[in-house]
Amino acid sequence: MALLFLLWCSLFCFAVEAFSISSLVSKELYDSIFLHKDDTACPAKDFYTYESFIKASRYFPRFGNTGHLATRKREIAAFLAQISHETTGGWPTAPDGPYAWGLCFKEEVSPQSDYCDSTNKQWPCYPGKSYKGRGPIQLSWNYNYGPAGKALGFDGLKNPEIVSNSSLIAFKTALWFWMTEQKPKPSCHNVMVGRYDPTKKDLVANRTAGFGLVTNIINGGLECGIPTDGRVADRIGYFQRYASIFNVDAGPNLDCQYQKPY
Repeated sequence: MALLFLLWCSLFCFAVEAFSISSLVSKELYDSIFLHKDDTACPAKDFYTYESFIKASRYFPRFGNTGHLATRKREIAAFLAQISHETTGGWPTAPDGPYAWGLCFKEEVSPQSDYCDSTNKQWPCYPGKSYKGRGPIQLSWNYNYGPAGKALGFDGLKNPEIVSNSSLIAFKTALWFWMTEQKPKPSCHNVMVGRYDPTKKDLVANRTAGFGLVTNIINGGLECGIPTDGRVADRIGYFQRYASIFNVDAGPNLDCQYQKPY
């Protein structure tokens, strides 16, 4: 059995290593993308390390490893753009521009609620806990913390704070959300790698493949179906900057203003 594993690993493990996203995102590139994440002005200073990002990605070997090289780069650029918007510390006249300030925050500031959906009995809220936005994707609500924790090996309902206390877990939750289909929503990953198969309802709702659909998956209820929404524009601005850095086209359907939210 051990011999069989070694033979399997000699093929598969090498392939995974050969296509590791570290070959596409070096530490130098990562630091140039997130120019100001470790500024003293950013509450998440020194939290979002390159090492944690790369280590977390290894738990999701299909991330950045699916399809042709341009597809892989575009997916990584899209993921980094979305987490940049979710954690942005930028403003229109910020040094180096508004799209150089991703990963500035690790948790939501002044949340308007505890993000507890008491009607969800599968993932019941734990007394006194807040399921506010935390981590790169700003994981929110008990119905996301619960399954994320189950998938990743922590108690998301009783200990949601770990997402803003552990850099590795923070990145793992962001990648879990990105890679996981939550019907009727497809996964962000499948959208960006060309594996999105729209239903009849999707077609009627104009939910077409592209970066805009990813925004719809993440926060469509608040941002999509709205003409020229500033939050959507910020996401697109980050994506266009990163796509340029990776030397890939951003693709079609960047916004979601004509899409119906899920």
